Amino acid sequence: MESTNKNGDVQYQEHWEKLQIALRDEQMEDFRVEFLELHPYDQAVFFFEQEKETRLQIYTYLSPEEIAEVMENMELDDTKTFFAEMDPRFASMVLAEMAADNAVDILNELDKDQVASFLTIMDKQAADEIKQLLHYEEKTAGSIMTTEFIAIMKTKTVKQAMHQLKEEAPDAETIYYLYILDEDKRLVGVLSLRDLIIADDDVRIEAVMSEKIVSVSVAKDQEEVAQMIRDYDFLAVPVVDFQNHLLGIITVDDILDVMDEEASEDYSRLAAVADTDSRYDSAFNSAKKRLPWLVILLFLGMFTASLIGQFEEALDQVAVLAIFIPLIAGMAGNTGTQALAVAVRGLSTGDYGKQKKSKLFLREAGTGLINGTVCGILITIVIYLWQDDIFLGLLVGISIMATLIVATLAGSVLPILMHRFKIDPAVASGPFITTINDIISILIYFGMATTFMDYLI
Repeated sequence: MESTNKNGDVQYQEHWEKLQIALRDEQMEDFRVEFLELHPYDQAVFFFEQEKETRLQIYTYLSPEEIAEVMENMELDDTKTFFAEMDPRFASMVLAEMAADNAVDILNELDKDQVASFLTIMDKQAADEIKQLLHYEEKTAGSIMTTEFIAIMKTKTVKQAMHQLKEEAPDAETIYYLYILDEDKRLVGVLSLRDLIIADDDVRIEAVMSEKIVSVSVAKDQEEVAQMIRDYDFLAVPVVDFQNHLLGIITVDDILDVMDEEASEDYSRLAAVADTDSRYDSAFNSAKKRLPWLVILLFLGMFTASLIGQFEEALDQVAVLAIFIPLIAGMAGNTGTQALAVAVRGLSTGDYGKQKKSKLFLREAGTGLINGTVCGILITIVIYLWQDDIFLGLLVGISIMATLIVATLAGSVLPILMHRFKIDPAVASGPFITTINDIISILIYFGMATTFMDYLI
């Protein structure tokens, strides 16, 4: 027999069954043997699937260090629940055993009273390290960096550096990069583990280090840090203050979390939701997040309806015009959303500089022209064959062509303008741009219908 984990992968059924039996029979040693054989991710999956009573039992079977490893493989939304159910003293010990940046991420999810309580109980050294990171503004390099890195003075020899590396490696986040400091603890170089191993023992570190350092300011936005690590293919990047003192490092695993967080945030805004719903949100909280945008869109929709009312006379004279309103409005919304998605993605990944933005504008204008022309010709032919009215076909076809060009440009230009004014371009959400394009398409369609009414009657 086999079992599925949280992601639907089939594996480890025998371990799962033995763990369940050990918990049921209260066999702590049997449980520990089976549980600690699992990969940390699978430990987290098993832990996540248990009921609260079983989790409380597991807390008594594992050490704070072992639970810390489980928590580091959990989603942040879930850890809030788990730390709330732990004994406060045990929870503080778990946090102290975690990497400082991961502990800070979890504490940022908790209530201020809980944070203060945990930090008061916690070991002083660990608490001081965590407090230092908590001071940095959220979503900056300082808030996601870790202080668990290996820094070596440039005056040391390779042999001395190797000795230091062996001593500090167990507690370091990564050992693939060694950061070199001068007498004032300023970052002056970087040395890879490979270069350290192949260097002669008696050579000074300053002779083999690389002075070509790419670092980030402690106040830099986390999304920009993610782009830098992606562009340079780094495993880690150093974080410095304005005097170039080394404060910490940001590793690629933290950047993967940042990219996931930013992508989720952009996706939720594209859907006109202030924040993606947590699995623990009540119906009331979910509605509260979604309702403001819906109310705005409701009034924009009423404005669209009032626009159609302004052309009531045209509809009375040529009732068939009403048939094509959903078609034209829908096409405008669809093409605008496509352009919006392309523009928002390009801006969020940093692919568009000043010159590339102008190229994007020209490309989208050409795309809108081609798509509009093709769709306009097709719908003209279809309407002529269906309604036997070439003028009606031309009216709808030209309206669709003009609408698709304008909607494509609106979908690409609006996020660029928002980006220029330091507004998150993702707030130009799909439903918002769709409603705006509805208004534009109605104005184009009925404007042309009114102008050429004599040919339709």
